[in-house]
Amino acid sequence: MAATRNIPASAQSRADAAPSGWTTFAAIMLLVAGSFNVCWGLAAVLNDQVLNVGGHGVMVLDFTTWGWVHLVVGAIMLIVTWGLFGLAGWARWTAVGIAALNMVLQVAVMTAFPLWALTVIALDAVVIYQLTTHYSNWD
Repeated sequence: MAATRNIPASAQSRADAAPSGWTTFAAIMLLVAGSFNVCWGLAAVLNDQVLNVGGHGVMVLDFTTWGWVHLVVGAIMLIVTWGLFGLAGWARWTAVGIAALNMVLQVAVMTAFPLWALTVIALDAVVIYQLTTHYSNWD
C-alpha cells in the first residue's frame, strides 16, 4: 500500500484518474458562468427590451447582437465544462481562454448591468485561478 503512494500521477493510467477537487470546483464555476451567459443571451435574443435598463445600452453594438455572442460563448463554456470533468487535455487551456474572453465580454455590458457583469467576472476569475494554480491531474 505504501508503494502506491509513491507512484507519480503521470504514471497512473488515464482511466484511473479522476478530477481533483479543484478541477471539479473550477468546472462547476465554469458551468455556472456558462449557464448565466446562456440565460442572458436567450433573454437578449428573444426580447431585447427586457434587458434595456434605464436607457443604458452596451458599449458596442446592440443587445440582440450581444445576446447571440453571449449565447455562443455560454454554449462553448458548457461544452468545455464536460471536457474538464473528463480531464480532456484540451479542456484546461480552452477553459482558461474562454473564461478570459468572457471577462472581456462582460466589460462591454457593464454599463447596463454592473452587478451581473461583476458577478460573472468574479466567477471567471475563480475558474482561471483554479485551473492555473491547481492542475495536478493534467498532462
